[in-house]
Amino acid sequence: MHIVRPRRRLGAMLAASAAAVVTAAALLAVPGEEAEAFPPGSRQQVLDYLRSVTGSSVVSGQHNKEPAAQPGQYTRQVYDVTGQWPGLWGGDLMFRAEDIANRQRVVDQARTEWNNGSLVTLTWHACPPTGPESCQFEGGVKSNISDAQFRELVTDGTALNTTWKRRLDSVVPYLRQLRDAGVPVLFRPFHEMNESWNWWGNRPGADGSSRLFRLTRDHLAGTHGLDNLVWVWNVQDNPAGNWGGYYPGDAYADVVSLDVWYKNHPSSGDYQQMQNIAGGKPMAIGEMGKVPSPSLLDGQPRWSYFMIWSEQLRGNNSNAEIQAAYFHPRTLNQGEVRLP
Repeated sequence: MHIVRPRRRLGAMLAASAAAVVTAAALLAVPGEEAEAFPPGSRQQVLDYLRSVTGSSVVSGQHNKEPAAQPGQYTRQVYDVTGQWPGLWGGDLMFRAEDIANRQRVVDQARTEWNNGSLVTLTWHACPPTGPESCQFEGGVKSNISDAQFRELVTDGTALNTTWKRRLDSVVPYLRQLRDAGVPVLFRPFHEMNESWNWWGNRPGADGSSRLFRLTRDHLAGTHGLDNLVWVWNVQDNPAGNWGGYYPGDAYADVVSLDVWYKNHPSSGDYQQMQNIAGGKPMAIGEMGKVPSPSLLDGQPRWSYFMIWSEQLRGNNSNAEIQAAYFHPRTLNQGEVRLP
């Protein structure tokens, strides 16, 4: 059995020396020796688990952005700093041609992470259906489509609607591999849908961005039977508010999540607004650049996981701050996540 609480106390005692913390933790955190491999699981197990830790613990998470050829590079950086592997691995289905060509590596990494005892989440910076499947971020993912094009997109049977469904079909074989391997995926499409930088966002109301979320779930879960997907709805912490105006409904959102970029950490008002939307559903921080502080972890206990964004891990945090987050008594890392 993997015992971790004494290690955290050791980490706290050695916090004055960053090198000592990592060395001591690494001696007790050898990949493949500590982590208890997950057997094939289900989306319901993941949802039940997130509910079970709500209020008591929070799962650590690290995103891994492009290139898809290196789908574990930032997770490795967490280990280099802390001697710990995150309890949640994050990846992306990507958008550039070279990364789309390497989607299999992302899927393989997801399977490896699950087998090592970490939860799995995937986001998707999809290219707009008005253009080809592959694109660049600037002018592609980060672009706009007209209101008329969006209405066509969310109307069944139209040309853009059909194009989008074929775009969804292109990722089905990868998601199906994970389903068949018993790997549940916290799936976060159309993230930050209350923002205007992306082509799918900034359209509140029942016929806006949330409708695209609903039709996408209907197609992947209904038409294709991808019952391993846990659907994560996401907004950013912009001060305009009205986040609930983008909510697709309780039947479509399994987890509600907030990306924190306008400030380092969610404010008390952000936290309350997300609770109002979530009701009894699990809540999460889908992206953040600054690791959670002890005051955040203690003062906002309903977050079930947090996800640090790729290069922000080291670009925006000191080793001591990263270690403090990973050694906090409420934080659950790989090997500490226990599915029901």
